[in-house]
Amino acid sequence: MSDVTWDALAATPLLEVRRRAAVVDDLTGIEPVRVPGAHRSAWNDGGGQSAVWYFAEDGRALLLTFDHESELNLYAEDDFALQESFYEGVPEPLVTLVRDRPENYESLNLTDPATGRTIHYAGGVFWYDGTRWHVADGLAEYCREEGVDLFDESGFAYCLAVYRFGQDFAPETLAALRDANGRYGDEKEKEADLSALHEVFARHG
Repeated sequence: MSDVTWDALAATPLLEVRRRAAVVDDLTGIEPVRVPGAHRSAWNDGGGQSAVWYFAEDGRALLLTFDHESELNLYAEDDFALQESFYEGVPEPLVTLVRDRPENYESLNLTDPATGRTIHYAGGVFWYDGTRWHVADGLAEYCREEGVDLFDESGFAYCLAVYRFGQDFAPETLAALRDANGRYGDEKEKEADLSALHEVFARHG
């Protein structure tokens, strides 16, 4: 599933990635945020897993994923140096989006004890250069050296499942999934929710 998810993300135009991120923001009640030089969208499951997107004004993007139960949870270890190394290979303008920035629900800070500088924690660090997606060099190297399954332990597969890259992403699809999960008490409730889903999708083109 992880490789499939990565290939699906890689095959999705950035405009569509942004649309899905905006829809998921809306559906989960997470307010998009403007940060200097970028637009931030996010998702969390309320249990410690999250995906955070930074869509930069220059057409590049940064994606952070996090699974609090994984081997790549450095927040629990309070290891600033190792966390910072996960960002190696990412262009500095993108790293600046998460360095010395205020904390938020999806991204707490790790602090350098020597300098007091901070950086957002993340188990997965991925970036888009305007043409294609990359795994951060530092994260990839660490996972190779330690024998860590990068996509599973970073939370990448789980955290991106909600965006359904490589799959249909439409109001009817989401309503059908919710129906299969027993969300609706009757057909009338399903119809009302489907109408609300159409309104959300319409807001985001």
